[in-house]
Parts: sequence; structure tokens; C-alpha cells
Amino acid sequence: MVRFFGILIGLFFSGWLLVSFVMGAVEYTTNPPEKPVEYAFHEDPKKVSFSSDGPLGKFDRQQLQRGFQVYKEVCAACHSLRLVAFRNLEDLGYNEDEVKAIAANWAIQTPAIDPDTGEMSTRPPLPADKFPKPFANDVAAGAANNNAIPPDLSLITKARTGGAPYIYSLLTGYQDVPADLPEASRPGDGLHYNPYFANLNLAMASPLVADDQVTYSDGTNATIDQMAKDVSAFLIWTAEPKLENRKQTGWAVLGFLLIATL
Repeated sequence: MVRFFGILIGLFFSGWLLVSFVMGAVEYTTNPPEKPVEYAFHEDPKKVSFSSDGPLGKFDRQQLQRGFQVYKEVCAACHSLRLVAFRNLEDLGYNEDEVKAIAANWAIQTPAIDPDTGEMSTRPPLPADKFPKPFANDVAAGAANNNAIPPDLSLITKARTGGAPYIYSLLTGYQDVPADLPEASRPGDGLHYNPYFANLNLAMASPLVADDQVTYSDGTNATIDQMAKDVSAFLIWTAEPKLENRKQTGWAVLGFLLIATL
């Protein structure tokens, strides 16, 4: 008898759950929730390809060096690369002496302890050091950037939906505010309209403002579009520097499995 009543109770709750699901589905279909106004103006990332795309993709070392130059001259004043060390730049094609020179001449010093006084100090970075943060802490970062803390860029192409195409789109997507954008969604003081950003307005002003903002050593024409592609490619590398090794290992494993099945 107890078992019988237990079955009835179970059927009752299962039936109630089914009815609730059906009623909710019908309500959602007949009266879908209104999407925020941002949806009407928000745009998906542009279609852009990189040499590292696909199962056979490889990094273009020249492009990575150009992208590093854009990061160094445009982005490094606000954004850190806390997971990348100077010596990792050898993977981009720089030799040991070049890496030492890049580290020694970096605009931001590395925090250190004065061995004579024991007090906080700074020193030029060494190849083994990670890229130093441009701000001492989040409070200083927010104070210098309209209370918005610039994100670290080490893993940004993995941390943001859309990956590198999103970064490229964001850098090239600054526009004038549409005339029909509701007042509540218009950028306030210190904000800038960009339809590729989630809520349309962000604190970062357009970092790439003119062609030839940097001068590429390989003679490539430094248009805004080219600089955006190059720094996006560089950030693919910072997020996954062993990307090529992973693909090569994958093909080797796939070949082994195919042979093993014969």
C-alpha cells in the first residue's frame, strides 16, 4: 500500500512538472520576453581570418611581430600581459639579444626591493620577467581610466566570446552614435559608442585613431585595419603560444589511431 501511494505521488509531481513545462513553453512562444534595446543595435563580430585558423593553421611570425609592436606602442600603457614573459618573444622570431634590448628599454619598470634599504623600488625588466603591469593596483587603474579597469590581455581572445574576430571588430568598430538610439542607451560622459561591445558603450576610447600610427619595420602599410588584425593575431598567440604544437600533436595522434585500426 505504501508503495502504491508512493507511485501515485511520484506520478502527480511528474505530471505537474510536465504541465508546468508545457505552460511555460506556450507562454514563451506566444509572449516572448522583450529584448533590451541594445539587441537592435548590437552587431556580431566581423568575418576575419587569421593564418592560425583551422587544423593546418600556423602563426605568421612577421604578423606577430607587427602585432607586438602595436601592443607595445598603443596598448601597453593601459593593458598588462601578466602571463607573458619577455623571453617568450623568442617564439615570435626575436633573438636573445633583441629580447634583452626590448626588456631593458621597456617603458614600465619592474617592481623590486632595494637591497641596500629594503624599501620598494623598481628596476629595468629582465628577459625572465613577466611584462610589468602599467598600474600599481586596480584603484590606480580605475582612477586613470574613468573608473574602468583595463583588462589583462594575456588570455583576452579566449576570455571574450568571438575570440580574435571580436577584438578586431571592437578595435575597428567605433562609430558615431545613431540618431535613433534611445537616450537611455546613449554613451554618457567618458564613454564611447561601439556596436560590437555588449552594452554599446565602453570607457576605452578608440586606441587606433589614424593610419601609420605605428611604423612597421618590415614596410607593411600600417592602416587601422592592418594594425587591428596584427594585434589581434598577436593576442591569439599570447592566449595559446603552443597552438602549433597542439595541432601537430593532434595530427600525429590521429595518424597513430588510424594506423592502429588497420
